[in-house]
Amino acid sequence: EVQLVESGGGLVQPGGSLRLSCAASGFTFSNVAMSWVRQAPGKGLEWVSRINSGGSSTSYADSVKGRFTISRDNAKNTLYLQMNSLKPEDTAVYYCAGAGWGQGTQVTVSS
Repeated sequence: EVQLVESGGGLVQPGGSLRLSCAASGFTFSNVAMSWVRQAPGKGLEWVSRINSGGSSTSYADSVKGRFTISRDNAKNTLYLQMNSLKPEDTAVYYCAGAGWGQGTQVTVSS
């Protein structure tokens, strides 16, 4: 059974940082490209970032480019999203996605 479990969300002030993690199991993580997707309150899903299976290639939405960094540790079956210089508009539920979807972790950016 595919399982993706996100963690690391929380409440942070504007300008702050958070690191999200996504623990994967039930599939061969190192063979699968992974993404982070978010959903802000009252809005649709927004793709945030993608990383290829080996971790050598990444891409970002313009809204997060230069502030967020996606990475993965295939030995630990874990995906990460380092989020810096957070803005109120980054407030959303963040999901990791690949072979399936996680349950999401809430990120709230507010003073």
